[in-house]
Amino acid sequence: MADAKKDAGKKKPKKLSALKRDEQGVKRNLRNRSFKSKVTTAVRSFEETISKKDSANVKANLNDVYSLMDKGVKKGIYKLNKANRVKSRLTARAKQISA
Repeated sequence: MADAKKDAGKKKPKKLSALKRDEQGVKRNLRNRSFKSKVTTAVRSFEETISKKDSANVKANLNDVYSLMDKGVKKGIYKLNKANRVKSRLTARAKQISA
């Protein structure tokens, strides 16, 4: 029902190539959103382990976030500076726990 309302306002392109590009954009958007959701979930679980002060799990969750951010840069979902900034901030938080 929500999709019907969303599609009602859009005009359909007349050319097939434009229609195909539209469909590709929708697929790409869905894929990118699901990946960003995975990253957000990983960051959230990292922050939960920080609040529990569980140093073994902090390191494991930090590695998961690193891996996901690097994959996101490789796929073009995130820019390199954003990934580096996020990783740096999370590493600093992890060091506060161990200190």
